[in-house]
Amino acid sequence: MARALTSQHRLNNIALARQQVLEHGSDNATPLVDEWIQRSWRRCMSWGQQPQHGVHFETVSQAHSRRLQEQHQPLLRAAQAELDRLSRAISGTRYFALLTNAQGVVIDTRGAIDAHDARANNLARVGVNLSEQSVGTTAIGAALAEHRPIWLHRGEHFFNDNNAYSCAGAPLFSPQGDCIGMLDLTGIDVPERPELKHLAAQSARSIENALIQQHAPALLLHINWAGQLLGNDNDGLIGLDADGFVICANRQARQIMGLSAHAQPHAGDVFACAWQSLFDATQKNRSLELPLWSGLRIQVQTGQTHQPLAVTPTAPALKAAESDLIRRAMQQAHGNVTEAARHLGISRATLYRKISQAKTTR
Repeated sequence: MARALTSQHRLNNIALARQQVLEHGSDNATPLVDEWIQRSWRRCMSWGQQPQHGVHFETVSQAHSRRLQEQHQPLLRAAQAELDRLSRAISGTRYFALLTNAQGVVIDTRGAIDAHDARANNLARVGVNLSEQSVGTTAIGAALAEHRPIWLHRGEHFFNDNNAYSCAGAPLFSPQGDCIGMLDLTGIDVPERPELKHLAAQSARSIENALIQQHAPALLLHINWAGQLLGNDNDGLIGLDADGFVICANRQARQIMGLSAHAQPHAGDVFACAWQSLFDATQKNRSLELPLWSGLRIQVQTGQTHQPLAVTPTAPALKAAESDLIRRAMQQAHGNVTEAARHLGISRATLYRKISQAKTTR
């Protein structure tokens, strides 16, 4: 009974918010629904859409559907196993899953889709455009616009025709950091289940990690903050090529390392250690705690290699790399030996000795 009352109270709040924003055109934010919903509603109105307008779900030819799936094979391959797992997780809820590209066009579906319900068939078709500009506020359009997990219930959709839907959505990001699509979980005339937002986000993270693996870097690093456990989908993943350049990374890794989209720095510019040691650790199957140039420390587990490892540097090359590392650490610490030693993870005495050795060999 309490749940029913809470549900009705929520629907009442949504109805009041629609009156304030959609009917009366209020420019003031209302606390009755999330601000991102109001932003989406206002975008829809700016395009000339009105809540009472009918929604047109376009007809899609089989040829167009095939072309679309051919164009998105890497994402479809990466998502295959996770979509199968996801369909099992939601099998008793009357929700189904949709995978879209970055434009909000459906490229795959999973789950119990009622073939006799036109409202389900409107959405669950490869090739149908479910972008915000096409069908108004949905979890699909909002996740792509906001770049974060979304929960949307009934009247929070912009068009009146869509108020039977409840949906969760999470964006998907490529190994280079671009938003390349989203994962949606939709139900029709079903109880509200906002916990599905967490499930969608978790599944999206698994798909992103599969894309990293598919990228086949020379060396795959699992990272997290020092003291954290490694070995699950919450790991940051970074892929290096044989020359030590970052060629792919998931969102967690980009956040930990402070990397922007498309950033491809050299490992030597990120880790305050000789980058060749990362490849050495793979051969020894070791987990390491390493410093970053920021002074922060992270836990690193080296993964399998997919390409030939970089050629092991000669002794002079290793000495040069070590000298360069020490020089940069001293610059970062403005000449403070104690601070530089801390960044490098060695004692002051060791650092003094290495500096003296470097001077005598010049």
